[in-house]
Amino acid sequence: MMSHRLSPEHEELRRTVEEFARTEVAPVIGDYYERAAFPYDIVAKMGRMGLFGLPFPEEEGGMGGDYFALCLALEELARVDSSVAITLEAGVSLGAMPIHRFGSPEQKATWLPRLCSGEALGAFGLTEPDGGSDAGATRTTARLDGGEWVVNGTKCFITNSGTAITALVTVTAVTGTRPDGRPEISAIIVPSDTPGFSVGQKYSKVGWSASDTNELVFVDCRVPEANLLGERGRGYAQFLRILDEGRVAIAALAVGLAQGCVDESLRYAGERTAFGREIGRYQAIQFKIADMAARAHTARLAYYDAAARMLAGEPFKKEAAIAKLVASNAAMDNARDATQVFGGYGFMNESAVGRFYRDAKILEVGEGTSEIQRMIIARELGMPA
Repeated sequence: MMSHRLSPEHEELRRTVEEFARTEVAPVIGDYYERAAFPYDIVAKMGRMGLFGLPFPEEEGGMGGDYFALCLALEELARVDSSVAITLEAGVSLGAMPIHRFGSPEQKATWLPRLCSGEALGAFGLTEPDGGSDAGATRTTARLDGGEWVVNGTKCFITNSGTAITALVTVTAVTGTRPDGRPEISAIIVPSDTPGFSVGQKYSKVGWSASDTNELVFVDCRVPEANLLGERGRGYAQFLRILDEGRVAIAALAVGLAQGCVDESLRYAGERTAFGREIGRYQAIQFKIADMAARAHTARLAYYDAAARMLAGEPFKKEAAIAKLVASNAAMDNARDATQVFGGYGFMNESAVGRFYRDAKILEVGEGTSEIQRMIIARELGMPA
């Protein structure tokens, strides 16, 4: 029979990150969140723990683990705070993973040791002002001139792109025209100190307030021709692969938020009294928390399955979309119900569930909206386009 029990190594990692989140993140993250400040000290501690190098081989500076280990870490971090979790998720699956998957030996040697150690962050420049879900509608361009790519364009909503430790952004850009008339899209590594590359104002966001998100502008930004990542014209296909993997990671993060809502509601239901007894004795509260636990459990099984298929080298596009859809729905529903359990205290930003409520919605939007996930699932089921 198939078992979803964790291996001893995975369970040890899970417990280690759980303790870190509880003792190092939980006591201080509320202050960072209210100030919309990036938690550099927490990120540095995660780097020393090896979390940014979890799924990468040791010869590239990583920990020699697997992608499922990253997912477990993300779930445990998000049980306490999603800003910290998304910083890790984006740094690994969107910043470093494209270089690991598609980079040349020189590119890997140059960038991965620092990215795996957490000393530097990488970002993933895909989304544009006129191209969100329609990622193929790229307007940023890159043309070759004297052995250099000249990049012009704008990217938006880019995580980890404007911190003091951001080292690079990998951008998709139109580098020509295909024989069928469609744009040729390639991926190009742009170091953060490149002239012509500027970071716009930090966004004022509904949630994820302690994470870094910015607009990026490229004006005649010149980088060496060797900064092409992977094959010319394969940038869009490469990033679709990265997004498939990233959806499993986002699903794990969403499960963490959903489980955090259960944790906080259980604690509060045992402490809060109304009409002479703990509110956890009332069936209305019991049923609400039971539904929350069921959602988190179901979503966890979905991302476990998608991760297992990915690591086995099996097709996992549909399962990743299912996991992302189910888990983001669970996070949103649990955040709403946890706020109801807490009542007025749940509406206060100082409470963890208040932050959970603000953080949950983006999970139904980022790395592919729920509508995009349904389109992928339908297509993978063989339904007509």
